[in-house]
Amino acid sequence: MIRVAIIGASGYTGAESIRIILRHSEAELVYLTALPEECGAVGDVFPQFKGRCDLAIEPLDLDKLSGTADVALCCLPHKVSMGFVPKLLTAGLKVIDFSADYRLKDVKVYEEFYEVKHTDTANLARAVFGLPELLRRQIKDAELVANPGCYPTGALLAIAPLLREGLIKTDSIIVNAVTGVSGAGKNPSSKFHFPNMNENLFAYGIGSHRHMPEMEQIAGEIAGTDVQILFQPHVGPFDRGILSTVYCQPVCHSERSEESHGEKVGSEQLLRLYNDFYSAEPFVQIHKDAPAVKDVAGTNYCHIFVTCVKGRIVCFSAIDNLVKGASGQAIQNMNIIFGLDEKLGLL
Repeated sequence: MIRVAIIGASGYTGAESIRIILRHSEAELVYLTALPEECGAVGDVFPQFKGRCDLAIEPLDLDKLSGTADVALCCLPHKVSMGFVPKLLTAGLKVIDFSADYRLKDVKVYEEFYEVKHTDTANLARAVFGLPELLRRQIKDAELVANPGCYPTGALLAIAPLLREGLIKTDSIIVNAVTGVSGAGKNPSSKFHFPNMNENLFAYGIGSHRHMPEMEQIAGEIAGTDVQILFQPHVGPFDRGILSTVYCQPVCHSERSEESHGEKVGSEQLLRLYNDFYSAEPFVQIHKDAPAVKDVAGTNYCHIFVTCVKGRIVCFSAIDNLVKGASGQAIQNMNIIFGLDEKLGLL
């Protein structure tokens, strides 16, 4: 059995990780930690686990952790995580980090967007970006996995086949996405308070969202060239899920007037491309119509639809931001690292 510790277990991603591990046939929870004011019996912190998990969430004790666990799911916030990851690695654990602290390889870009000095550049250099569908081979041998952000997961899976085949221009990609309220985390704020969120929808992070450089970095690696992405997130009045719409300009666009069936032929070719590209991927489903967040809620799946509209390629993807966008993807990465069927605990 893989012995799993969850660092920062009291938040939404901690709860999702607990839920998944409890049904995992080859892994067991051995240690749960959080800030002192957020500790207590799991059944008290998360009533849904009462009678299902007897562990307590307690303050982190590295001496206790060393030798107790094989892997740590580090659910700490950005800027905080890099203060703990080196200690976890030194304690002999493999680490899957949920924060952005090990995603961006360019330290200057990280420090610009997160407005803090990076304090663990040594481990940053050896961290592997944990998007299994694109980087499975590197993940397999990793000691430290940087679990992708929720928005980049949906957007990158939506356009990866186009980037890999060089079918779209890399200087004019637009990602428009809507997330549920859980994307803001567990700590309440007036902006995400129910009276403000109910029957409301608004944009945020205009031109400055921290996931934009993450998208550009990985998209550039897929394409083999620099990629420019304009990313605009929104938040809507639902609990969980992300719906992304990505607008792309084809590399070769004929200016001739097309017959009415022209776009349909293009869409059919794209459908074949996507089905071939993701044919061996257990958690990516290609659809013949636009996806919906309710269809993926509580699952580790990404649903994708791609089509041609007025000379543009438009891609749609839907994921659960707390599962494929966070905890589920982390456990998929854990399964890969330990040589298990990567679907374990996730179906």
